[in-house]
Amino acid sequence: MILYRPVGLEELRLVYEAGLAAFPPRLPEQPIFYPVLNPGYAAQIARDWNTKSPLAAGYVTQFELDDAFAQRYQVHQVGARQHTELWVPADELAEFNRHIRPPIRVTQAYFGDGFTGLVAANFMLAGKDAVEQFVALDRILAYSGFDFICEVAANQVVVFLHYPFWVHRDFSAHGVPPERRDRVLSAITERWKQGLADRPLPELPDPAA
Repeated sequence: MILYRPVGLEELRLVYEAGLAAFPPRLPEQPIFYPVLNPGYAAQIARDWNTKSPLAAGYVTQFELDDAFAQRYQVHQVGARQHTELWVPADELAEFNRHIRPPIRVTQAYFGDGFTGLVAANFMLAGKDAVEQFVALDRILAYSGFDFICEVAANQVVVFLHYPFWVHRDFSAHGVPPERRDRVLSAITERWKQGLADRPLPELPDPAA
């Protein structure tokens, strides 16, 4: 069964740190885990709810769940026809995770006006927000491809989280014209193929399509 899960920035960080193989435990005030069956419904939540949160980011994750295991959960329609969910009790989430076929993929991403992202902690990106990180990566790539590779590896969590934001962001006002932005993005994808292919970067629809 293919399922979708709209998540915010912090939940996606935890998913990434779990190797894109599991969702994090629920909080005490969250007794149910809600994956949804319709990508449009997941996108609606990510876009209309998650981007209004303090972190101003919403992502749609897609994953495959073992069909036989999925049958234990009844499908619940909670609104219109496309608003369908599985209700997984929080204390069953660990077992649910064991029946996910990795990797969990990011297929859509939305960002509010107040999005600044996760501040980096390592190397030359340390202390910088999402925009500042990209500007720094442009400068690093310009003088040292090796340093760029090391920087992406050391800060892979923020690179993964911010990649979809960078793809659709114009950095011209920050001194990075479109052709250099595209060069940095290409360098990131090449680095990912070389050492992080088991944790695929977000696969976003072409905005021009």
